[in-house]
Amino acid sequence: MEPRPLYLGAFGVVTTLALLTILRFAQRRPAAEQERGAENPARAMLHVGQMLAVFMVAAAAVKNCVQGAGVLRDVAWVAAFSLVALLLLVVTGRVGIQLLMQSRLPHEIDRRNTAAGVAAGAHYVACGIVTAEAFGGNDARGLLLSLAFYALAMLTLHLFVTLFRALTVYDDAEEIRGENLAAALSYGGLAIGVALIVGRALQGDFVSWSVSLRAYGASLPIVFALYPVRQLFVQSLLLGGRLSLRGGKLDEAIQLRRSAGLGALEGTSYVATALAVTRLLA
Repeated sequence: MEPRPLYLGAFGVVTTLALLTILRFAQRRPAAEQERGAENPARAMLHVGQMLAVFMVAAAAVKNCVQGAGVLRDVAWVAAFSLVALLLLVVTGRVGIQLLMQSRLPHEIDRRNTAAGVAAGAHYVACGIVTAEAFGGNDARGLLLSLAFYALAMLTLHLFVTLFRALTVYDDAEEIRGENLAAALSYGGLAIGVALIVGRALQGDFVSWSVSLRAYGASLPIVFALYPVRQLFVQSLLLGGRLSLRGGKLDEAIQLRRSAGLGALEGTSYVATALAVTRLLA
């Protein structure tokens, strides 16, 4: 039986509020520390990214798990899938950012490094996109399949982000630690753009391992559409720089001039390209 919109809406509201409450409780800090960090823009950016990720995970859990055959059954599977997804989201989001920042993220957030907060928040959004697409089902087999494809997708996300950041002549971690907001915006846009494409590759029903993995792999080359966006569209057409395989005028603008506008433009170009390509191929 197809669940009614009001039924789905109620599940969505309750699930989202429950996950946000759990996340807030897990991040609870002493009152004195909260007061010191009350006006911390870096922590605010981190929380924004986490909140967006939670909304995506909650909506996906409800959409993919609710069947309308019975309230208790729907509650059980939505709770199981959403809680596992939330746990993995928090863990992989934290691990991924600490790898980027070389385990210095908490210190950078505490010292109000807005660039670190933006990069961390964007990374959580990227992880939320992949998590939302990976998790779905209403039985134990579906949960196990979700875990398997989640692990595969997260490895893919981090691999492609690492490969693309190798195109820059500067070290992202060093620039973000140095409070370079332009570098953080560039990194964040790339992470979200890649996540949108990886998430699209996860779509579709599981048929068999061979069929599903072939379909997944066939969708991934779209990621390379992001390369000419950076080197040709932003660097050559918009900045008037020479066409180069690596580095160039865009890197100078971000590393040396710390142009937040160009960092935002580069990051937005990645997201816009990923949205356009995935929509055309949907």
